[in-house]
Amino acid sequence: MNRKKKKKLTTLLILLAVLLVVALIFFFSGGGREKIKHAARTTVSSGGQAQEVRMKKVTLFFLSESDNLLHPEEREIRVGSLNEEARAVVEELIKGPRSGLLGTLPENTRLRQVFVTQDGTALVDLSRQILEASYYGSSGEMAAVYSIVNSLTFNFKNIKRVSLLVEGNERETLGGHIDLSRPFNPDYSIVVR
Repeated sequence: MNRKKKKKLTTLLILLAVLLVVALIFFFSGGGREKIKHAARTTVSSGGQAQEVRMKKVTLFFLSESDNLLHPEEREIRVGSLNEEARAVVEELIKGPRSGLLGTLPENTRLRQVFVTQDGTALVDLSRQILEASYYGSSGEMAAVYSIVNSLTFNFKNIKRVSLLVEGNERETLGGHIDLSRPFNPDYSIVVR
């Protein structure tokens, strides 16, 4: 090979090497990957120190006055253990809707405990204020029960069914209509599609 051809080949190899390095930097820095947002991140101050808090979107189900069906409403909760996240979902249900829907649980209800068993049953223990609500018949009581059941089972694949307790004890019903003696499977037929 003569000198001119060697110089052109060397220049070409250097150019290719530079392009390869640029392509690798672009690929590994995320420029070539699809961006999927699994959890939002916010910074909060804790005792003067910045701390990262991961958030995730969940879907809650509230009642609509127009059709007596449960309607979805999105919220963000802190990422944590399954029990912590399940607790946050029920606490958000108790706070009520933000979008003109109707709350299904009395606002003065307290969530005493949420615990998910190995077999996928979520035990939700509510305060006695849940019994003081006017459920307006079986449909209102059903909405209260299934807003909890559907919200938990929809958001957490490990939760298969939900058992409701009041003050740590099993109850026959909340308002005289829906049998609480067994765990509830989700019922999405009462959710608007």
